[in-house]
Amino acid sequence: VNSNLALAILLKTSPKKTLAKSGVKNVVLVDGVRTPFLLSGTTYADLMPHDLARAALQGLLKRTGLPKDAVDYIVYGTVIQEVKTSNVAREAALGAGFSDKTPAHTVTMACISSNQAMTTAVGLIAAGQCDAVVAGGVEFMSDVPIRHSRKMRKTMLSLNKAKTLGARLSLLGSIRLAHLSPELPAVAEFSTAETMGHSADRLAAAFGVSRLEQDEFALRSHKLAKKAQDSELLSDVISFKVPGRDIVSKDNGIRPATMEQMAKLKPAFIKPHGTVTAANSSFLTDGASAVLIMSEEKALAMGYKPKAYLRDFVYVSQDPKDQLLLGPTYATPKVLEKSGLTLNDIDVFEFHEAFAGQIMANLKAMDSDWFGQTYMGRKTKVGAPPMEKFNTWGGSLSLGHPFAATGCRLVTTVAHRLQKEGGQYGLVAACAAGGQGHAMVIEAYPQ
Repeated sequence: VNSNLALAILLKTSPKKTLAKSGVKNVVLVDGVRTPFLLSGTTYADLMPHDLARAALQGLLKRTGLPKDAVDYIVYGTVIQEVKTSNVAREAALGAGFSDKTPAHTVTMACISSNQAMTTAVGLIAAGQCDAVVAGGVEFMSDVPIRHSRKMRKTMLSLNKAKTLGARLSLLGSIRLAHLSPELPAVAEFSTAETMGHSADRLAAAFGVSRLEQDEFALRSHKLAKKAQDSELLSDVISFKVPGRDIVSKDNGIRPATMEQMAKLKPAFIKPHGTVTAANSSFLTDGASAVLIMSEEKALAMGYKPKAYLRDFVYVSQDPKDQLLLGPTYATPKVLEKSGLTLNDIDVFEFHEAFAGQIMANLKAMDSDWFGQTYMGRKTKVGAPPMEKFNTWGGSLSLGHPFAATGCRLVTTVAHRLQKEGGQYGLVAACAAGGQGHAMVIEAYPQ
């Protein structure tokens, strides 16, 4: 009995086609883990990014029992880099005890950085370069780099080069009070200077997403996350002993409120009439994730039972001014077409929720014939995912969003939901700064 038919018998359904391609290696997700995602400035506050990445890597090793020298390559994503560990993949790998002969590099693609890390792993395996790759992502918002002003930096560099006392005193005398003003990081587009929250507010208004709808969606996310946490469905979360602090074993941003409490909050970006607030936005988060990706042949040879196949994926990009956060709308039909699937074939949807207004605008765009025809060159709409299949274990609004770690969480969650719910196909989609986006189809591994 072939594996696809066996899966169909187990699910008591007619067999769906498998997405295996002739002559192409099957790439599988063996397992995935993440540290608890914590509000920035809480228990992780005294750590560094590589500490969290190392914890995720060690957790993956412990979960899988993987020999450290069996990994061919390590790829990690990060968005806001710690300058002391610019290649955080290498520093975390060495700290976690991986062989110093295992190469590692770091990628950055805003909120889809670990998606890029995973698809880099898929490419390395499909090309025959590697059989086992660890991919992941880390973000640490508790201690972001804050720079001196440019004039102050130039003065300090000149001081370092000055050869005489007179030259040094002259440079010191040129410093003015304004030079001491720091450059604070902002989640803003370089090309447009607009913050992502401001863009999300405009996008919500453009698609007629009300404040009430956004608050209701955010509350749904928190309630579903709380239910999943209490039901121990978030099995990718590992316990982490924070040096000098307590053992952390669960996300701390899941806080179901009431609609009345949420309604009291003022707009965060467009004042006084905006609709995006702290309650219907994802919060600044610290966390790291890691996944083990292998060729199916290698995984089975090592005695592993994979969780899922990683199938087709796409990256998209569009205008960062007016369509900054519409990545899922553009990526979803492309990856479905590439896979030969329809929206109805997908059993599990996991979309990244940066803002409730952003995700709801995507759902409305996907369900709009006008948008499909006007902006996407389609004859009809893409179609919106049914909510009973959509982010049913919570999402970034409630679980947290460490920018570069979210992608691995999405993929691992899809694999776990497919196992739990008996589905065959899952779809991950996410937006990212720069007007970019990503989508991937994941197929359940026959159980």
